Amino acid sequence: MKKTKFHINWLLVSVLTLVSGLLQAQSEPYQAGLHYTVLEDAPAVSDGQIELYEAFSYLCTHCNTFEPYISAWKKRKPENVTFIRIPIVFGRAAWEIYARGYVTAQTMGIGDEAHTAMMDRIWNEKAVMRTMEEIADFYSQFGVSAESFLATSKSFAVDARMRKDQRMAMDWQIKGTPSLVLDGKYRIEGNEAIPSFDAMLDVVDYLIAKETAEALEYAAAAAPVEEAELNDELATEAEQAAAAQVEDVSEQ
Repeated sequence: MKKTKFHINWLLVSVLTLVSGLLQAQSEPYQAGLHYTVLEDAPAVSDGQIELYEAFSYLCTHCNTFEPYISAWKKRKPENVTFIRIPIVFGRAAWEIYARGYVTAQTMGIGDEAHTAMMDRIWNEKAVMRTMEEIADFYSQFGVSAESFLATSKSFAVDARMRKDQRMAMDWQIKGTPSLVLDGKYRIEGNEAIPSFDAMLDVVDYLIAKETAEALEYAAAAAPVEEAELNDELATEAEQAAAAQVEDVSEQ
């Protein structure tokens, strides 16, 4: 009898667990491991200020196709989201000079301004540049001299940024472009479950809403604790001040 009862309870728990999982799957339009990847060693909770990284290359035809989609998205992105591009190299010499060119342009404050023009130069005008000198000449139309651009491209600041970008790409296990990484926590890339760039950005919107909600929930939960700690500190300071006053009176 006990064995039968235990068996029934076990079946009940199993069924309830299965139903709960199905209900959760239905309520969540996108699933980890299918529509996006949760990265290892990612921060548990965002502080509400979210960063979206685009891993791209100027020599990637899919990145060129993606450009109008991400440009339109940037115009409607939430205010708590910062968009950042990181140029990917993948060990290719041709990609490296364009990545260095972009980082140099960013360092000199003209990267965003020149970005679309660079895409157009390569993919619409079919003018591929093969040396840093040619790339420097291109960027010279945006208010910097080719000489200063070349000098900056060899600077410690650009070298350090290049190393940092490629290290992040490795840590995030970027295998193709364009790929998106949200807050160093989620990687979103095209696959069978994400058949279009619109779908890719829908996943981004979903994850931004998810992270923002979790950050607000965490902040709301932490507020009473922080207030209590502040009250304790104020009470301690008041007690110390009162004790000091009593001591002064006693000395008089």
